[in-house]
Amino acid sequence: MSLTQDQKKRFKQIGHHLKPVVMVAGNGLTEGVVAETERALVDHELIKVRFSITERELRLELMHELCKQTRADLVQIIGKLALIYRANPKANPKLSNLKRYAE
Repeated sequence: MSLTQDQKKRFKQIGHHLKPVVMVAGNGLTEGVVAETERALVDHELIKVRFSITERELRLELMHELCKQTRADLVQIIGKLALIYRANPKANPKLSNLKRYAE
């Protein structure tokens, strides 16, 4: 799914206030990291992921690979942080960042 510019703008505004909920260390994308990202996307829909990898090309490759494995959209990359989104039609309003920060 490709996001529109308006959606990206709205998600960036919401994402600005979020803290990373998943951390990717030097081990790369382990099964645990992918599983935790899946769980976070189901609960929150829009999440920040921190990549503690110094090599820029490897970091970007892992960001795109994580989105591919979780079927999520990459909204924004700022340094070592990635903001990713995957819609959940049955999202819990108390957990979903989109519903909690809705205007």
